[in-house]
Amino acid sequence: MHKSGLTELEAVLAVARRANFRAAAHELGMSPSALSNAIAGLEQRLDVRLFNRTTRSVSLTEAGAQFVEQISPAVSRIHHAVENINSHRNTPAGTLRINAYAGAARQVFNPIILEYLNRYPDMTVDIVTEGKFIDIVNDGFDGGLRHADDVPRDMIAVPAGPPLEFAVVSAPSYFADHALPRTPDDLLHHHCIKSRLASGAIYRWEFDHNGTASSIDVPGNLILDEVNLLLDACRAGIGIANLPLWAVHDDLANGTLIRVLTDWAPTFSRLTFYYPSRKHVSAGLRAFVALLREFETRRLHETPPASASASSK
Repeated sequence: MHKSGLTELEAVLAVARRANFRAAAHELGMSPSALSNAIAGLEQRLDVRLFNRTTRSVSLTEAGAQFVEQISPAVSRIHHAVENINSHRNTPAGTLRINAYAGAARQVFNPIILEYLNRYPDMTVDIVTEGKFIDIVNDGFDGGLRHADDVPRDMIAVPAGPPLEFAVVSAPSYFADHALPRTPDDLLHHHCIKSRLASGAIYRWEFDHNGTASSIDVPGNLILDEVNLLLDACRAGIGIANLPLWAVHDDLANGTLIRVLTDWAPTFSRLTFYYPSRKHVSAGLRAFVALLREFETRRLHETPPASASASSK
């Protein structure tokens, strides 16, 4: 955004949104010092202080609040004008900012994000991962990636993958020394690798068998909150993990992990890309949505590959 010729105004609006100079600088792709200098320069020329600054907080002054209220619509109109001009280009140009939780970003990065960048080399994709839910409009994002059940109702939602399925897996070395679990209750006698949710709670493993749902607080002395760490521990044969199927797909195919309790696997709502309903949609955002729809059509016409698993019957 800061390359649009509106550096100082963009800086003021970003700090007003974030109430934090470092977060605003990250949003704009600037260094904190460059952003601070831009605002200080504007305040000096206006001879008015726009922000109250302390070591712990940043807040608008009365004059700053009035200034933000007046410039915000004008800056928004300028952005819409630039987006409309870009829509007449042969290929989109600009920045697409996406907010997502880390697992969602991994799920779409390859092949969707990489394909998008290959098709539209003048586009920049800025992905910010965080577990907490935010207001993507207020925080300056073009769209978000969450599960369908978590998408606000006033947003336009586009499927970004199949319904989410989890897989209970471990390494062959673990099962060489431990019996295969046949039912979820058998997990009570195994070493399980627990996962912590973004809320801080420990995830209770969920199951569904012939339409009957259940959950279990599995035993285990290792708790992790990152998919790659869970995968590394699982591959090392430390214990059994419950991971998204997309994350273990390659391991199941090459035999480094074995899946159990397949008949008990529940299905959750699919990953969804969402964006605000508005009259002006940038060419870059339109192209990304079109690519998601293309991948969804392609997925529906593909035969899912078989995965390595141990019988749970």
